[in-house]
Amino acid sequence: MKGNSYYSRKIHSLLGVIPLSMFIISHMLTNFSAVEGGAQGFKAAVSFINGLPILIVLEIVGIWLPLLFHGVYGLYIAYQSDINTGQFKYGRNWAFALQRISGVITFIFVAWHVYQTRIQVFLGNIEYGDLGATMNAIVSNNFFFLLYMIGVVASVFHFANGMWAFLVSWGITVGPRAQRISSYFWMVVFVIVTGMFLASLMAFRGDEFKEAGAAAETLRTLANIG
Repeated sequence: MKGNSYYSRKIHSLLGVIPLSMFIISHMLTNFSAVEGGAQGFKAAVSFINGLPILIVLEIVGIWLPLLFHGVYGLYIAYQSDINTGQFKYGRNWAFALQRISGVITFIFVAWHVYQTRIQVFLGNIEYGDLGATMNAIVSNNFFFLLYMIGVVASVFHFANGMWAFLVSWGITVGPRAQRISSYFWMVVFVIVTGMFLASLMAFRGDEFKEAGAAAETLRTLANIG
């Protein structure tokens, strides 16, 4: 390794695990409330999250800045990587290649999703209570729904496989047996978390979120007339 690349990769690994874990878990639980509680349940979950003290500071310092470093440096690593699946078709070589590919997809997907949701709230174009209707409008479009499914699968894979690699690189899972057990564990996590996200996307496509969006638009129209 040249220069400080060893330490840069360690920091890159650490700053991926912590904020990406927080981002994935918080989004999974919030979005799955759409499955369990419908439009009102999702609205309540969003209100709870956004009612947390100093939320904006926590997000910027604890999630967005670390994720930005992880994403940008990850793109640099992906650019430098020598993907050799054509020559060595072992499972971990494929996992290595997919980790790099999914990282690029995740970076683009998260930036796009945040622009469509949080940034629109910040710009004043929508309110937090409108996020369910916003998601309904997005995923009701079959093309965007397909892109969201690809983005979700890539993001969760990047998270789960990245956790496996993190445990190895930091000397937590040492030896073939520990790494094999870790592989099984994170595969189960990948399946469960992906399933919860996809179920949430299906819920957002439901009529309840469409009707909630129409009701909110009617209220805004009446308020403007008044």
